[in-house]
Amino acid sequence: MASTTLPDRQALLHGTDLLVVYREPVIPPKPAPGQPGTHSDFVPTEPELFIAVLADSRVMAFNGHVDLGTGIRTALAQIVAEELEVDLERVTMVLGHPFEVPNQGPTIASATIQITAEPLRRAAAQAREHLLDLAASHYGVARGRLRCVEGAIQPVEGDHPAVSYGELLHGERHALTLADDVPLKPVSDYRLVGRAAPRVDIPDKVAGKLTFVHDMRLPDMLHGRVIRPPYTGHDRGSFVGTSLLGVDEASVAGMPGLIQVVVIGDFVGVVAEREEQAAAAARRLQVSWRQPEGLPQLDDLEMALRELPAQRRPLLEEGDVEGALAKAAHRVSRTYVWPFQLHGSIGPSCSVADYRGDRLQVWSGTQNPHSLRADLSRLMGLDESLVTITRMEAAGCYGRNCADDVGADAALLSRAVGRPVRVQLTREQEHGWEPKGAAQLMEVQGGLNADGSPAAYRFVARYPSNNAPTLALLLTGIVKPSDIPFEMGDRTSVPPYRYPHRQIACDDVPTLVRASWLRGVSAMPNTFAHESHIDELAQLAGEDPVAYRLRYLADPRAVELTEAVAMRAGWQPRIAHSLPRVVDGWHHGRGVAYAQYVHSKFPGFGAALAAWVVELKVHPESGRIVIERLVVGQDAGLMVNPAGVRHQVHGNVIQTLSRTLKERVAFEDDLPVSREWGGYPILRFSELPEIDVILLERSEAPPLGVGESTSLPGAPAIANALYDAIGVRFTRPPFTPELVRRTLAAARSVPVEAIG
Repeated sequence: MASTTLPDRQALLHGTDLLVVYREPVIPPKPAPGQPGTHSDFVPTEPELFIAVLADSRVMAFNGHVDLGTGIRTALAQIVAEELEVDLERVTMVLGHPFEVPNQGPTIASATIQITAEPLRRAAAQAREHLLDLAASHYGVARGRLRCVEGAIQPVEGDHPAVSYGELLHGERHALTLADDVPLKPVSDYRLVGRAAPRVDIPDKVAGKLTFVHDMRLPDMLHGRVIRPPYTGHDRGSFVGTSLLGVDEASVAGMPGLIQVVVIGDFVGVVAEREEQAAAAARRLQVSWRQPEGLPQLDDLEMALRELPAQRRPLLEEGDVEGALAKAAHRVSRTYVWPFQLHGSIGPSCSVADYRGDRLQVWSGTQNPHSLRADLSRLMGLDESLVTITRMEAAGCYGRNCADDVGADAALLSRAVGRPVRVQLTREQEHGWEPKGAAQLMEVQGGLNADGSPAAYRFVARYPSNNAPTLALLLTGIVKPSDIPFEMGDRTSVPPYRYPHRQIACDDVPTLVRASWLRGVSAMPNTFAHESHIDELAQLAGEDPVAYRLRYLADPRAVELTEAVAMRAGWQPRIAHSLPRVVDGWHHGRGVAYAQYVHSKFPGFGAALAAWVVELKVHPESGRIVIERLVVGQDAGLMVNPAGVRHQVHGNVIQTLSRTLKERVAFEDDLPVSREWGGYPILRFSELPEIDVILLERSEAPPLGVGESTSLPGAPAIANALYDAIGVRFTRPPFTPELVRRTLAAARSVPVEAIG
């Protein structure tokens, strides 16, 4: 029986009885298109592996991204198995371990299947073609007379026994440099890609095998806790890294199990034999801090966003916007404000570090393994070649949570005590210090011509963010706080409609609180503004909102998707809020929205297309909103694993409903106070509506990223449904009962057109 043990990297680099496809390392590392790089001076000396076919015909495949619960481990394995003509079970994916996989940047922006899978697909096809060449020599026949079947090759004609891939490789080493142009398998011949496949990661989780970093244990391991500074959630200002006045170690002297108190700048931590002992010591330790001064005032979020110093970045200018608006029959100007929101990982971040002999090994749930390795190198003063990251499963994040921060915490504590240290953050620390999903301010000016057509569109977005450095780098003073804006406000900044005159820009601004990407990044707020505006134009033009969109959508695929969703929803044409329906005090409404997620710095590249139709009811007296039905459509091109796409869509819908109806970081004294679930409510399963999902079949089209697109139309579809129900425009999520009551009260005292 063949061994189930897989060869290590050195065996793959130097061994025989195998076939590998590799590329020489790119220096400096060049991540996949659209992915941010790392501040790394590491010079790799070994090839980057993509495919290894082993002596027993099993296949190892390597990708630089990680599986954040989205199922990419399964989908990537399907791609490899398809090109190599092997069973899915024979493919083992290696993801995210920096010394083993290509540096393809952070796992963000739904880019894995759309972008980073492309070289992996080529490598698998190249391996197949080479194996066919070997088989042609083996049989003494032309390649065209051979076929690959389940990890073996045999002549098409005759009764010759098949020769396995492993037999063809026996006694030899075959090393191929990744080619730029390789014959790929025709889509019409696919037997695995495009068909539902069970998730390959589920069995180990069901069986309780070691999967999650929270369960990682090492011999002689200790436990650590950190004590954070009083400037919770802030990473910009002169107080960062300079606020510690003193630590009274006598306050914890003699506590059971306590090993050491560690202090470096504003970094304070304790290490103990047991986890509960470390937690108790962290609570009792007396630490004196200088209270931060000059925090951004956050009681008025819109004002805080407006007052930030900004650098205008023009993105698109077409026609004469000012002239067109001056001639418009109706002008529409609105301000849309998106709140700070949490990633809200259900499990607080955790990591294990082992620093010994001037080498560091970290077990982490990071989505940025190469970036984390570079940060730990700077933090510890080690060459990157001495830092090993082992990526394990963690609580979902869909953006940047505290996984990198806690890895750095564990590294510092392990170095201090010379033993492995496990650190898990508290819920309060996770909520308080995670880089928030950024708030955003969007200014829209538009107009309507006398014939009901759009006159022009002017759009400016403000997205406050820096690059959210790993927290320990700031607390120890190794990295200084940054005021440099992270230019990420331009995702889906251009609306999908044919406006004859357009002016699109970003005001790049520094962060207000520590912030980084969250699912949808700036595209979700930008789409909220775009789709609310087109809906308002349709109402002013006296037209049905679906019909109006279809007339001005520029992409035929967008038209087809919107039509399909409207048809499935049984949409009956009428003007919004023209036939109010009230039953037992509940006002009923429906809304529609469409979007395509466009990732990366403008002009970027498009991911999947998505559309929503929402049916809801709202009770004006209580302010309560109940979503009764959703029809959600997505066009993702070729779907590698349709079951995985459907799961992604459902997860996106649930999270988007929660973010639209409930989620907002609250601030008091300019500090975030949403530090437990009571202060940051999320959607309950009992609040989920019926969700009807349409996935358009486009096997002839390239695959598009599916992880973020579905979220974009959610908030505007709900806002548009609220307008249909009660005749008021909502411009500031989340649409909580308190907001509904307050907005309706304002609408009773001023004209509806003035409500913002």
